[in-house]
Amino acid sequence: MDVGAEEFEQILPLLQELVLGADFVGLDIEFTGLRSSLSGPQISLFDLPSEWYLKTRQSVHQFTICQIGLSVFSSVKGEANKYVSHSCNFFLFPTTFGILDSEFSFQASSVQFLNQYGFDYNKFLKNGIPYMNEEQEKKIKHSILSGNWRVRSSLDKDQIKVVIEEVTRWLDLAEEGDCMTLPGITGFQAFEVQLVLQQALPNVWMVLTEHKVIVKKVNSQHRWYLENASCERESSWKEKILLSAKGFSVFFQMLVKARKPLVGHNMMMDLLHLHEKFFRPLPESYDQFKLNIHHLFPVLIDTKNVTKDIWKELNFPRVSNLSEVYEVLNSDLNPTKDSAPVIVHASKCEKYVETKCPHEAAYDAFLCGSVLLKVAHLLLQRVSGSRSAPEPSFSQYLDALAPYVNQVNLIRAGVPKVNFSGPDYPSIRPPILVLSVRRWLGVSEQQVYREFQSLCKFDIRRLTQSQFLLLTNKFKDARNVLKEYRHHPDLQVSLYRYWRHSPDINCLLQVCGIITTWALVAFLLGRPSA
Repeated sequence: MDVGAEEFEQILPLLQELVLGADFVGLDIEFTGLRSSLSGPQISLFDLPSEWYLKTRQSVHQFTICQIGLSVFSSVKGEANKYVSHSCNFFLFPTTFGILDSEFSFQASSVQFLNQYGFDYNKFLKNGIPYMNEEQEKKIKHSILSGNWRVRSSLDKDQIKVVIEEVTRWLDLAEEGDCMTLPGITGFQAFEVQLVLQQALPNVWMVLTEHKVIVKKVNSQHRWYLENASCERESSWKEKILLSAKGFSVFFQMLVKARKPLVGHNMMMDLLHLHEKFFRPLPESYDQFKLNIHHLFPVLIDTKNVTKDIWKELNFPRVSNLSEVYEVLNSDLNPTKDSAPVIVHASKCEKYVETKCPHEAAYDAFLCGSVLLKVAHLLLQRVSGSRSAPEPSFSQYLDALAPYVNQVNLIRAGVPKVNFSGPDYPSIRPPILVLSVRRWLGVSEQQVYREFQSLCKFDIRRLTQSQFLLLTNKFKDARNVLKEYRHHPDLQVSLYRYWRHSPDINCLLQVCGIITTWALVAFLLGRPSA
């Protein structure tokens, strides 16, 4: 199901009901860009998690969400180990209302990538659901409720000017009690028009229905009565304006309050954007970010982290994306395929029964949830064997997944995952190598990279004028390079030892050596002659 601004408010109560009754929620997000070379230093395997966070935080400010996919999984009552999935695509566009007017960038490679998989940019740009974070909500709420609200968009000003002129002409001819309908005004823009017209024209009253705006000519006494009536007073419809302008943020708050397990695949960027776009601007502190996310979503499961950990143990073939993981778990290679949970699509959400739509957010969210159930069943069978219940509950699956809860995969950093419920685990990356260069004056990091490119890919950082640090995420590559270059006449590679290779330690030792030498000389010169 594809949902834009026009459909969103109608299905919001249904979404709330689905989430409250769910066992867990699968999530996937598509962005206008991921990382820009212009927005700051690039991430590398040398980065601590806090350094990775600060670098990536800049890109999150720069790009925005264009589509969120949710797949809500619920166990079917009365049927053993069977789940139903409700999958929805939500096209989003930042709120442009009053003082809010966001800026964001597109990354050409991201646009090409989504185009390749049929992404509908018209739905994103023309019918995107508005949203805002808590900080933006406070600003616009203060403006609206204090009466200091203003139209800032030149497009909105032109539209509202036309509407005011049309209503003014109609008022000259209308009798008291007459009504007119304003066509072509939908969504929270209807509230915007209502607010402006009732401030500008003292003898009108406006009524909003689902599909139209009705203007009624009234006298001053009737207008006063309507403004002060319990169901029509001004604060009531101003609150409605704010609620409509919040858009998808209303559902985000519902999702947070429901406290259901949130499941994704390589979901670190998803969490960064959820925090920035719907909660609060990302804090400068990495630890504060972790605390905030854990408060919002106390149970996170990253299927990338789970499958990466068990894949080699099970001798499954190598996979490069979520779709391939799903295919392997659905194949005869999975020893628990026949006893795994049955997953069905809900009515009106049957698009993915026969159609594969990789990189469509709701489809990927469905794959995340399906992979979670199949992997959890596999883990439970391995731990319990024949003693496992023939009809395991989702709580039993969560117990089997306990070692992976709140462990989110981290791409290209000094540690492979982030622990959102405590301190991060120490690195299990291959050791850092040090390259000592001889007879190659002025060598750059790019030249060093090209030298080793045929063997493997390293992240490279200059240590001294003639030394470079090399780091890869594969132990095999580190061993191969050590073997090939250990006795090279000009490029010698060895294991990096901090006490031996660090410029700071070398400088300290030299200073200590000089001080010791001078102290010894002074001692010898100061000795009295025999």
